[in-house]
Amino acid sequence: MSQPTSPEYSLAGKRVWVAGHRGMVGGAIVRQLQERDVAVLTASRTECDLRDAAAVARWMEANRPDAVVIAAAKVGGILANDTYPVDFLQDNLLIQTNIIKSAFDTKVEKLLFLGSSCIYPKFADQPITEDSLLTGPLEPTNEWYAIAKIAGIKLAQAYQKQYGCRYISAMPTNLYGPGDNFDLSSSHVIPALMRKAHQAKVDGAPGFEVWGSGTPRREFLHVDDLARGCVFLLEHYEGFEHVNIGSGTDLPIRDLALEIARVVGCGEDLTFDRSKPDGTPRKLMSGDRIAALGWAPQISLAEGLASTYRWFLENADALPQRTTEMAR
Repeated sequence: MSQPTSPEYSLAGKRVWVAGHRGMVGGAIVRQLQERDVAVLTASRTECDLRDAAAVARWMEANRPDAVVIAAAKVGGILANDTYPVDFLQDNLLIQTNIIKSAFDTKVEKLLFLGSSCIYPKFADQPITEDSLLTGPLEPTNEWYAIAKIAGIKLAQAYQKQYGCRYISAMPTNLYGPGDNFDLSSSHVIPALMRKAHQAKVDGAPGFEVWGSGTPRREFLHVDDLARGCVFLLEHYEGFEHVNIGSGTDLPIRDLALEIARVVGCGEDLTFDRSKPDGTPRKLMSGDRIAALGWAPQISLAEGLASTYRWFLENADALPQRTTEMAR
Protein backbone atom coordinates (compact mmCIF):
# COMPACT_ATOMS: atom_id res chain seq x y z
CA MET A 1 0.00 0.00 0.00
CA SER A 2 1.35 3.41 -0.96
CA GLN A 3 1.63 6.24 1.52
CA PRO A 4 -0.69 9.24 1.08
CA THR A 5 0.86 12.37 -0.32
CA SER A 6 0.14 15.84 1.00
CA PRO A 7 -3.58 16.61 0.89
CA GLU A 8 -5.04 17.74 -2.40
CA TYR A 9 -7.57 19.63 -0.29
CA SER A 10 -6.68 20.71 3.24
CA LEU A 11 -9.55 20.75 5.75
CA ALA A 12 -7.60 22.93 8.18
CA GLY A 13 -9.70 25.92 9.22
CA LYS A 14 -12.61 24.91 6.97
CA ARG A 15 -16.33 25.01 7.70
CA VAL A 16 -17.68 21.53 6.95
CA TRP A 17 -21.38 20.72 6.86
CA VAL A 18 -22.21 17.10 7.70
CA ALA A 19 -25.73 16.56 6.38
CA GLY A 20 -27.30 13.75 8.37
CA HIS A 21 -25.25 14.28 11.52
CA ARG A 22 -27.77 12.52 13.76
CA GLY A 23 -27.42 9.21 11.92
CA MET A 24 -24.83 6.55 12.63
CA VAL A 25 -22.64 7.54 9.68
CA GLY A 26 -23.02 11.28 10.05
CA GLY A 27 -22.33 11.09 13.77
CA ALA A 28 -19.12 9.15 13.19
CA ILE A 29 -17.95 11.67 10.58
CA VAL A 30 -18.69 14.53 13.00
CA ARG A 31 -16.59 12.80 15.69
CA GLN A 32 -13.74 12.36 13.25
CA LEU A 33 -13.84 15.97 12.08
CA GLN A 34 -13.97 17.26 15.65
CA GLU A 35 -10.49 15.83 16.17
CA ARG A 36 -9.20 18.25 13.53
CA ASP A 37 -8.95 22.00 13.02
CA VAL A 38 -12.43 22.09 11.48
CA ALA A 39 -15.63 23.99 12.24
CA VAL A 40 -18.35 21.34 11.97
CA LEU A 41 -21.76 22.59 10.83
CA THR A 42 -24.98 20.66 11.45
CA ALA A 43 -28.67 21.28 10.84
CA SER A 44 -31.59 19.55 12.51
CA ARG A 45 -34.72 18.64 10.57
CA THR A 46 -36.59 21.54 12.21
CA GLU A 47 -33.86 23.90 11.00
CA CYS A 48 -33.73 22.47 7.49
CA ASP A 49 -35.90 19.77 5.92
CA LEU A 50 -33.50 18.33 3.36
CA ARG A 51 -36.40 17.28 1.12
CA ASP A 52 -37.39 20.95 0.76
CA ALA A 53 -35.28 22.64 -1.94
CA ALA A 54 -36.09 26.16 -0.74
CA ALA A 55 -35.21 25.31 2.87
CA VAL A 56 -31.88 23.80 1.84
CA ALA A 57 -31.07 26.81 -0.33
CA ARG A 58 -31.83 29.21 2.53
CA TRP A 59 -29.73 27.27 5.01
CA MET A 60 -26.77 27.01 2.64
CA GLU A 61 -26.90 30.69 1.80
CA ALA A 62 -26.98 31.61 5.49
CA ASN A 63 -24.20 29.24 6.61
CA ARG A 64 -21.86 29.07 3.61
CA PRO A 65 -19.89 25.86 4.31
CA ASP A 66 -16.53 25.34 2.56
CA ALA A 67 -17.10 21.59 2.26
CA VAL A 68 -20.12 19.28 2.48
CA VAL A 69 -20.52 15.60 3.33
CA ILE A 70 -23.86 14.09 2.31
CA ALA A 71 -24.44 11.38 4.91
CA ALA A 72 -28.18 12.10 5.04
CA ALA A 73 -30.44 9.44 3.55
CA LYS A 74 -33.58 7.45 4.16
CA VAL A 75 -32.24 3.99 4.99
CA GLY A 76 -33.54 0.62 6.13
CA GLY A 77 -33.32 -3.12 5.64
CA ILE A 78 -35.08 -5.52 3.28
CA LEU A 79 -38.50 -5.21 4.92
CA ALA A 80 -38.51 -1.41 4.94
CA ASN A 81 -37.21 -1.14 1.35
CA ASP A 82 -39.77 -3.60 0.06
CA THR A 83 -42.67 -1.96 1.92
CA TYR A 84 -41.95 1.71 1.13
CA PRO A 85 -40.40 1.90 -2.36
CA VAL A 86 -41.76 5.41 -3.08
CA ASP A 87 -40.29 6.80 0.12
CA PHE A 88 -36.86 5.25 -0.47
CA LEU A 89 -36.64 6.45 -4.06
CA GLN A 90 -38.29 9.86 -3.79
CA ASP A 91 -36.90 11.05 -0.45
CA ASN A 92 -33.33 10.13 -1.34
CA LEU A 93 -33.54 11.77 -4.77
CA LEU A 94 -34.83 14.97 -3.17
CA ILE A 95 -32.24 15.05 -0.37
CA GLN A 96 -29.18 14.58 -2.55
CA THR A 97 -30.37 16.76 -5.42
CA ASN A 98 -31.25 19.67 -3.16
CA ILE A 99 -27.92 19.58 -1.34
CA ILE A 100 -25.76 19.18 -4.44
CA LYS A 101 -27.52 21.99 -6.30
CA SER A 102 -27.27 24.33 -3.32
CA ALA A 103 -23.60 23.43 -2.91
CA PHE A 104 -23.03 24.58 -6.48
CA ASP A 105 -25.09 27.75 -6.01
CA THR A 106 -23.12 28.72 -2.89
CA LYS A 107 -19.72 27.80 -4.38
CA VAL A 108 -18.87 24.97 -1.97
CA GLU A 109 -15.22 23.99 -2.53
CA LYS A 110 -15.45 20.22 -1.95
CA LEU A 111 -18.35 17.77 -1.65
CA LEU A 112 -18.46 14.10 -0.73
CA PHE A 113 -21.58 12.08 -1.57
CA LEU A 114 -22.06 8.79 0.27
CA GLY A 115 -23.74 5.95 -1.56
CA SER A 116 -24.14 2.28 -0.70
CA SER A 117 -22.77 -1.04 -1.90
CA CYS A 118 -26.30 -1.98 -3.01
CA ILE A 119 -25.69 0.15 -6.13
CA TYR A 120 -23.89 -2.81 -7.65
CA PRO A 121 -25.51 -5.60 -9.70
CA LYS A 122 -26.89 -8.54 -7.74
CA PHE A 123 -24.55 -10.98 -9.46
CA ALA A 124 -21.49 -8.76 -9.88
CA ASP A 125 -18.12 -10.49 -10.00
CA GLN A 126 -16.46 -10.67 -6.58
CA PRO A 127 -14.78 -8.70 -5.17
CA ILE A 128 -16.82 -5.87 -6.69
CA THR A 129 -14.79 -3.19 -8.43
CA GLU A 130 -16.07 0.33 -8.99
CA ASP A 131 -16.47 -0.25 -12.74
CA SER A 132 -19.11 -2.92 -12.05
CA LEU A 133 -21.68 -0.15 -11.72
CA LEU A 134 -24.55 -0.44 -14.23
CA THR A 135 -23.32 -3.73 -15.68
CA GLY A 136 -26.29 -5.87 -14.56
CA PRO A 137 -29.66 -5.99 -12.74
CA LEU A 138 -29.89 -4.85 -9.13
CA GLU A 139 -31.06 -6.84 -6.11
CA PRO A 140 -34.87 -6.38 -6.35
CA THR A 141 -35.46 -6.01 -2.61
CA ASN A 142 -33.59 -2.70 -2.41
CA GLU A 143 -33.49 -1.45 -5.99
CA TRP A 144 -35.40 1.74 -5.15
CA TYR A 145 -32.74 2.89 -2.70
CA ALA A 146 -29.98 1.72 -5.05
CA ILE A 147 -31.36 3.67 -8.01
CA ALA A 148 -31.52 6.85 -5.94
CA LYS A 149 -27.89 6.38 -4.85
CA ILE A 150 -26.76 5.72 -8.42
CA ALA A 151 -28.46 8.96 -9.44
CA GLY A 152 -26.52 10.77 -6.71
CA ILE A 153 -23.20 9.45 -7.99
CA LYS A 154 -24.06 10.50 -11.52
CA LEU A 155 -25.21 13.95 -10.41
CA ALA A 156 -21.92 14.55 -8.61
CA GLN A 157 -20.06 13.38 -11.72
CA ALA A 158 -22.19 15.61 -13.93
CA TYR A 159 -21.27 18.70 -11.90
CA GLN A 160 -17.63 17.69 -12.06
CA LYS A 161 -17.81 17.13 -15.83
CA GLN A 162 -19.84 20.21 -16.76
CA TYR A 163 -18.56 22.73 -14.23
CA GLY A 164 -15.29 21.30 -12.90
CA CYS A 165 -16.68 20.97 -9.36
CA ARG A 166 -14.67 19.02 -6.82
CA TYR A 167 -17.56 16.66 -6.07
CA ILE A 168 -16.64 13.05 -5.29
CA SER A 169 -18.52 9.92 -4.17
CA ALA A 170 -17.72 7.07 -1.80
CA MET A 171 -19.45 3.70 -1.56
CA PRO A 172 -19.42 2.19 1.94
CA THR A 173 -19.93 -1.50 2.46
CA ASN A 174 -22.33 -2.81 5.16
CA LEU A 175 -21.80 -0.70 8.27
CA TYR A 176 -22.28 -1.17 11.99
CA GLY A 177 -21.25 0.53 15.21
CA PRO A 178 -22.41 3.02 17.85
CA GLY A 179 -25.59 4.82 16.93
CA ASP A 180 -26.90 1.95 14.80
CA ASN A 181 -30.61 1.24 14.44
CA PHE A 182 -31.63 -1.63 16.73
CA ASP A 183 -35.36 -1.54 15.89
CA LEU A 184 -36.02 -5.05 14.58
CA SER A 185 -38.70 -3.80 12.18
CA SER A 186 -36.17 -1.78 10.18
CA SER A 187 -32.62 -2.63 11.21
CA HIS A 188 -29.78 -4.17 9.25
CA VAL A 189 -28.30 -7.56 10.00
CA ILE A 190 -25.72 -6.85 12.74
CA PRO A 191 -27.93 -4.79 15.08
CA ALA A 192 -30.87 -7.12 14.42
CA LEU A 193 -28.85 -10.24 15.27
CA MET A 194 -27.24 -8.51 18.25
CA ARG A 195 -30.59 -7.55 19.69
CA LYS A 196 -31.97 -11.05 19.16
CA ALA A 197 -28.88 -12.54 20.78
CA HIS A 198 -29.22 -10.19 23.75
CA GLN A 199 -32.88 -11.14 24.18
CA ALA A 200 -31.93 -14.82 24.05
CA LYS A 201 -29.37 -14.19 26.80
CA VAL A 202 -31.93 -12.37 28.94
CA ASP A 203 -34.52 -15.13 28.41
CA GLY A 204 -32.04 -17.95 28.93
CA ALA A 205 -32.93 -19.30 25.48
CA PRO A 206 -30.59 -21.75 23.74
CA GLY A 207 -30.21 -19.47 20.71
CA PHE A 208 -32.11 -17.22 18.34
CA GLU A 209 -33.62 -17.02 14.86
CA VAL A 210 -31.83 -15.79 11.74
CA TRP A 211 -33.59 -14.69 8.57
CA GLY A 212 -32.91 -16.78 5.47
CA SER A 213 -30.53 -19.70 5.05
CA GLY A 214 -27.47 -18.15 6.71
CA THR A 215 -25.34 -18.84 3.63
CA PRO A 216 -25.09 -15.38 1.97
CA ARG A 217 -21.69 -13.78 2.50
CA ARG A 218 -21.41 -10.17 3.63
CA GLU A 219 -18.63 -7.68 4.26
CA PHE A 220 -18.81 -5.37 7.28
CA LEU A 221 -17.02 -2.15 8.22
CA HIS A 222 -17.10 -0.34 11.54
CA VAL A 223 -18.58 3.13 11.12
CA ASP A 224 -15.54 4.80 12.72
CA ASP A 225 -13.35 3.27 10.01
CA LEU A 226 -15.75 4.62 7.40
CA ALA A 227 -15.51 8.08 8.94
CA ARG A 228 -11.73 7.97 8.73
CA GLY A 229 -12.01 6.86 5.10
CA CYS A 230 -14.38 9.71 4.25
CA VAL A 231 -12.13 12.37 5.74
CA PHE A 232 -9.19 10.76 3.95
CA LEU A 233 -10.98 10.99 0.60
CA LEU A 234 -11.97 14.61 1.18
CA GLU A 235 -8.32 15.46 1.58
CA HIS A 236 -6.66 13.09 -0.89
CA TYR A 237 -9.06 12.27 -3.73
CA GLU A 238 -10.12 14.39 -6.70
CA GLY A 239 -11.09 11.69 -9.19
CA PHE A 240 -14.20 11.37 -11.36
CA GLU A 241 -15.09 7.78 -10.40
CA HIS A 242 -16.59 6.79 -7.06
CA VAL A 243 -14.47 4.96 -4.48
CA ASN A 244 -15.33 1.84 -2.46
CA ILE A 245 -14.71 1.87 1.29
CA GLY A 246 -14.78 -1.56 2.90
CA SER A 247 -12.97 -4.00 5.15
CA GLY A 248 -11.78 -6.29 2.36
CA THR A 249 -13.11 -9.49 3.98
CA ASP A 250 -16.50 -11.19 4.18
CA LEU A 251 -18.14 -14.09 5.99
CA PRO A 252 -21.42 -16.08 5.88
CA ILE A 253 -24.35 -14.71 7.86
CA ARG A 254 -24.35 -17.93 9.89
CA ASP A 255 -20.76 -17.31 11.00
CA LEU A 256 -21.61 -13.70 11.78
CA ALA A 257 -24.51 -14.82 13.98
CA LEU A 258 -22.25 -17.23 15.85
CA GLU A 259 -19.64 -14.52 16.39
CA ILE A 260 -22.35 -12.19 17.75
CA ALA A 261 -23.59 -14.97 20.04
CA ARG A 262 -20.07 -15.34 21.45
CA VAL A 263 -19.71 -11.57 21.95
CA VAL A 264 -23.10 -11.32 23.67
CA GLY A 265 -22.63 -14.50 25.66
CA CYS A 266 -25.83 -16.29 24.66
CA GLY A 267 -26.57 -19.75 23.34
CA GLU A 268 -25.39 -20.66 19.84
CA ASP A 269 -28.34 -22.85 18.79
CA LEU A 270 -29.41 -20.97 15.66
CA THR A 271 -32.64 -21.53 13.73
CA PHE A 272 -33.06 -20.28 10.17
CA ASP A 273 -36.32 -18.92 8.75
CA ARG A 274 -35.92 -19.94 5.12
CA SER A 275 -39.22 -18.28 4.18
CA LYS A 276 -37.40 -14.96 4.47
CA PRO A 277 -35.24 -13.64 1.60
CA ASP A 278 -31.48 -14.08 1.53
CA GLY A 279 -30.82 -11.14 -0.77
CA THR A 280 -27.64 -11.04 -2.85
CA PRO A 281 -25.65 -14.30 -2.51
CA ARG A 282 -22.38 -12.47 -1.91
CA LYS A 283 -21.31 -8.85 -1.65
CA LEU A 284 -17.61 -8.14 -1.17
CA MET A 285 -16.20 -4.90 -2.53
CA SER A 286 -12.72 -4.36 -3.89
CA GLY A 287 -10.78 -1.80 -1.87
CA ASP A 288 -7.87 -1.54 -4.30
CA ARG A 289 -8.61 2.04 -5.36
CA ILE A 290 -8.57 3.55 -1.86
CA ALA A 291 -5.71 1.29 -0.76
CA ALA A 292 -3.60 2.66 -3.62
CA LEU A 293 -4.16 6.13 -2.16
CA GLY A 294 -2.76 4.99 1.20
CA TRP A 295 -5.80 4.12 3.34
CA ALA A 296 -6.72 0.93 5.22
CA PRO A 297 -9.31 0.05 7.91
CA GLN A 298 -8.11 -0.33 11.51
CA ILE A 299 -10.93 -2.03 13.46
CA SER A 300 -11.33 -5.84 13.33
CA LEU A 301 -14.81 -7.37 13.24
CA ALA A 302 -14.38 -8.98 16.68
CA GLU A 303 -13.22 -5.70 18.22
CA GLY A 304 -15.97 -3.75 16.48
CA LEU A 305 -18.76 -6.14 17.54
CA ALA A 306 -17.59 -6.03 21.15
CA SER A 307 -17.55 -2.22 21.27
CA THR A 308 -20.94 -2.06 19.52
CA TYR A 309 -22.47 -4.42 22.08
CA ARG A 310 -21.09 -2.27 24.88
CA TRP A 311 -22.76 0.75 23.26
CA PHE A 312 -26.01 -1.21 22.96
CA LEU A 313 -25.97 -2.09 26.67
CA GLU A 314 -25.25 1.50 27.65
CA ASN A 315 -28.13 2.81 25.52
CA ALA A 316 -30.63 -0.07 25.69
CA ASP A 317 -33.23 1.85 27.71
CA ALA A 318 -33.52 4.49 24.98
CA LEU A 319 -33.81 2.05 22.07
CA PRO A 320 -37.09 1.05 20.33
CA GLN A 321 -38.86 -1.87 21.97
CA ARG A 322 -40.28 -3.61 18.88
CA THR A 323 -38.87 -7.12 18.58
CA THR A 324 -41.11 -8.91 16.09
CA GLU A 325 -39.27 -8.64 12.81
CA MET A 326 -35.75 -8.55 11.46
CA ALA A 327 -34.50 -6.89 8.28
CA ARG A 328 -31.27 -7.26 6.38
